Amino acid sequence: MKEVTMYSTPTCHFCHMAEDYFKEKEIAYTKHDVSVDAEKRTEMMELTGQMGVPVIKIGDEFVIGFNQAKIEELLA
Repeated sequence: MKEVTMYSTPTCHFCHMAEDYFKEKEIAYTKHDVSVDAEKRTEMMELTGQMGVPVIKIGDEFVIGFNQAKIEELLA
């Protein structure tokens, strides 16, 4: 299975949806709270140019926001 990393914040509704999806499908992932981790926030912005969350990295590809179809496609 590809490595999954999510950049998120505690108040982000779509981040919670992504977390619920990962738990339901038993997908292991690493979560970075960019509201308190400035290093990871900078990393996320440098990698994607995005300031909004969630940013989900699957392998070497990124999904901006919670796009279940794209996540499933990248995990297949």
